[in-house]
Amino acid sequence: MTAQQQEKAIEEIWQMFKETDKRQKETDKQLKELGKQIGGLGSKFGGFTEGMAFPSMHKILTERFKMEYVSPRVEVRKNGETLELDVLAYSNGEVKEVYLVEVKSRLREDHLQEMLRDLKKIPRFFPEHNNKALYGIIAAVDVSEQMMQKVLDAGLYLALIRNDVFSLIVPKGFKPKKFN
Repeated sequence: MTAQQQEKAIEEIWQMFKETDKRQKETDKQLKELGKQIGGLGSKFGGFTEGMAFPSMHKILTERFKMEYVSPRVEVRKNGETLELDVLAYSNGEVKEVYLVEVKSRLREDHLQEMLRDLKKIPRFFPEHNNKALYGIIAAVDVSEQMMQKVLDAGLYLALIRNDVFSLIVPKGFKPKKFN
């Protein structure tokens, strides 16, 4: 192979590297965009689940637990910290209770731990409710048997979806935990 042929071969290889690099950058850009779209879809599904759960949870909270105030998507800021709640319900009448509801499409261990942390924050974020009993409810579309048991063992109510309606699962002997 002559020096001229070697130079030509090196130039062709160099051009192939440049083209591969260009295609890789385009692929990276497409993957990044796809990641954003998938993240947005997950967020929309979570919002859809919350929207689907709210009518059922509103009915359970007002009829079964006699709550006077039920609000979806509560966000409160205090001392630079933010607490976001899917549903907050309370009553100031004969029944003096507060319910925190967390809605999940697929319940995982970290969701349960987050709910338990949020319950501990309620007295600090809502001192006006410190004279009321505080309870937690997790409403979920998909829950493993193991997670179901962990939720109940933690003293939380569990609501599962059946025929497009969320219903409380209250096994015989279940005692909900008062979190304050």
